[in-house]
Amino acid sequence: MKKTVTVIILIAIVLFFGVAMYWLWAKNAEDPIVYETEMPSKQTIVKKTVATGSIVPKEEVLIKPNISGIIDEIFVEAGDVIQRGDLIAKVKVVPNVSSLTSAKNSINSASTQVETARLAFESQKSIYNRQKDLFEKGVISANEFDQAQLSYDQAQQRYNQEKVNLSGARQNYDIVKTGTTSGLGASANTEIRATVSGMVLDVPVKTGNQVIEANNFNDGTTIATLADVDKMIFEGKVDESEVGKITENLPLEITVGAIENKNFDAILDYIAPKGVSENGAIQFEIKGTLNKKDTTFIRAGLSANASIILAKADSVTAIKEALVQYDPKTLKPYVEVATGDQVFERRDVELGISDGIHVQVISGLSETDKIKIWNQLKAPPQFGGR
Repeated sequence: MKKTVTVIILIAIVLFFGVAMYWLWAKNAEDPIVYETEMPSKQTIVKKTVATGSIVPKEEVLIKPNISGIIDEIFVEAGDVIQRGDLIAKVKVVPNVSSLTSAKNSINSASTQVETARLAFESQKSIYNRQKDLFEKGVISANEFDQAQLSYDQAQQRYNQEKVNLSGARQNYDIVKTGTTSGLGASANTEIRATVSGMVLDVPVKTGNQVIEANNFNDGTTIATLADVDKMIFEGKVDESEVGKITENLPLEITVGAIENKNFDAILDYIAPKGVSENGAIQFEIKGTLNKKDTTFIRAGLSANASIILAKADSVTAIKEALVQYDPKTLKPYVEVATGDQVFERRDVELGISDGIHVQVISGLSETDKIKIWNQLKAPPQFGGR
């Protein structure tokens, strides 16, 4: 029994020794790791974040009527460039029965007042002429004559005022009935004119549509939308995780999807003080004024992306960010620099801005240093020993 156990132990030792020798042989048979190196280079590094949005006019003006009615004629269409005061449309007034009746009653009342004032004036005129004759003959005193003259002047003034009121009542009747009257000319309510110069972006109404005047109770019907297309802005939103990195007056690079191979410069001039929840994330509105240096026409409403340049370094010494290692204790960055054939030493470095691919090296390296690619990928094994 003891002899059998001894034999088994000896066989196990031999097998273990054989496996160990095979492992050592296989380990020595592997090719040694040869680390490649890279040298620093000159790079222009731009650190930026991207906001999505669209191109819109800086100011849009909505043209609304001053009187309710039906569109009789439209003189412009979207895309037309017009000047302030140009005629946009005409409105045909549909009289309101109640307002029309009230206007007629005002005319009748004013006519009665005119006739009453005329009779009073004629009476005072007769009294005045009679008193004048008596005064010239010395029958009445100057005080009595002055009183008669005052009454005559007051009656004449009232008569003239009542005639003005009658004229106003008739004009008001014409306005209620037709929307215009004699003497208004270009200021007639039925003529809708441009209040600013610019391009017509939209004409949402058609001939025959009913429109409502703008007043204290409603905004009124929009006849046309005008804007100066030479003054465009980028309007977009950034996530709450990015808003803390940006400030006003930062440069923007605008890319419009519909205009290929062309970027536009802009300046960030507005960041919303309050965020809005959208799809579970807080978004902040931003605006940037475009600085157009050419005649490229940008249509309002085009989708665009804005690259907000947070920092930029031109022609600086840089290395790939993948070459940088960090001390596990101090978390300070360092690289390994070749001092001989496959011999490397640690070199602490001071880093600047990064774009995610390259990082600026402020100090610690020269342009001739060879940096170890410590995380290089091994080539996949080939079949057949090749």
